Amino acid sequence: MTNIELRAIWGLGVIFSLRMLGMFMMLPALATYGLSLQGANELFIGFAISVYGITQAIFHIPFGLASDHLNRKFLIIFSSLIFVFGSIVAALINNIWGVILGRAIQGIGTITAPVMALLSDLVREQNRIKAITLIGVSFGLTFMTAVVVGPIVAHAIGLSGLFFSISVLTIIGTLMILIVPTANYHVLNRESGIVRDGIYKILTNSQLLKLNIGIFCLHFILISNFIVIPSTMVHAGFLENCQWKVYSIIMLISFAIGWPTFIYTEAKRCMKRTFFCYTTLLLISEMMLLIASNHPWMVIAGIQLFFLAFNIMEILLPSFISQDSPIGYKGTAMGVYFTSQFLGGAFGGACGGLLFQLKGTQLVFLVGLLVVLICLLVSIVLCEPSHMNSLRIALSDYKKINEKLLIQNLKVYPGIIEVIVIPDEQSAYIKGDIRRIAYEDLKKIIISSQT
Repeated sequence: MTNIELRAIWGLGVIFSLRMLGMFMMLPALATYGLSLQGANELFIGFAISVYGITQAIFHIPFGLASDHLNRKFLIIFSSLIFVFGSIVAALINNIWGVILGRAIQGIGTITAPVMALLSDLVREQNRIKAITLIGVSFGLTFMTAVVVGPIVAHAIGLSGLFFSISVLTIIGTLMILIVPTANYHVLNRESGIVRDGIYKILTNSQLLKLNIGIFCLHFILISNFIVIPSTMVHAGFLENCQWKVYSIIMLISFAIGWPTFIYTEAKRCMKRTFFCYTTLLLISEMMLLIASNHPWMVIAGIQLFFLAFNIMEILLPSFISQDSPIGYKGTAMGVYFTSQFLGGAFGGACGGLLFQLKGTQLVFLVGLLVVLICLLVSIVLCEPSHMNSLRIALSDYKKINEKLLIQNLKVYPGIIEVIVIPDEQSAYIKGDIRRIAYEDLKKIIISSQT
């Protein structure tokens, strides 16, 4: 990788990770200490958690479309300032309605789309999968760190202090934009950008629909469980100020098992089987939490199995999307996927809070069990992914290229199964086994297709 690419990956990775750290720190902290806020009850805590997902779902695709027309660095800074403003509002208005308002404002400041768009401007095609993988790894590490650190910070300085800390983290992350190189021009890249006309195509794709239902269910369960897990641990004898120790051990074990499992799954190309197995494990974890009552070791075992299954499934689902998205529409497919994820968290928080207030933890875990059954059904009808990825090729001298000859030459190249050319974007998109495709060979094919 070049120095520009390394700076882009490092800078954008830190920006994204610090934002995610702040977002995830609130989940266990708000569920554990939120009831101490003025006017708070279980229902309002659930809504305070879910409202972030609602506004994220509303603004994610519009910000993605805007990133194709506006300065991407400006969008990242603007979105971060919105997030900081929401955090300060939640910190200063020390009651449940202030937290709900602040969380809603936080959700408006989504940065996923502009970060990925800027990454596509600065990182060459042959290195983009590595770059996205590195950011994905940092995302997983950030989630595990946040779940442990959030309750510690909230216990030490309160929820207001935690919101102020999140503001500081976001400001530090935003300053990292200074080390990110400035792109000389926007790359119209369907691999990372959202194509407005492709949204209907993605929504009506049966395989992608199953995956979007899967991520919706997974985050529904995650957020609804987070609302009641702190209370469940308290009843099992784990005090609020000691729960971070439980989370830290659970997250370490989940990470130690999760990534080797994903690597093995990718190598052996058995993603559907692995997804089904861990969905079954998720079902078992919900059953254990449902019947655990005050038995501490059953509670811990249930939480451990839950996070182990969740982490694996969270890694697998984007890989499914990447491989099964129609050629030229991966960015759009990921945009719909993230929207489904945010909506799942929003519904999970709202339903979890309502059910917790009505009937306590048991009803939340029971509904979670039913949602896992939907996810299990999805895992059964899901098709094994194609194990083919797509790639964009820039056609800088498009006027000199014979389009039909280019498509013909690319299709006979070993490993390539599908080709489309987008004249307006001066780009070609190929789909195939990326491991068998040499980027230098593609350049030679382009040259040989010139007239």
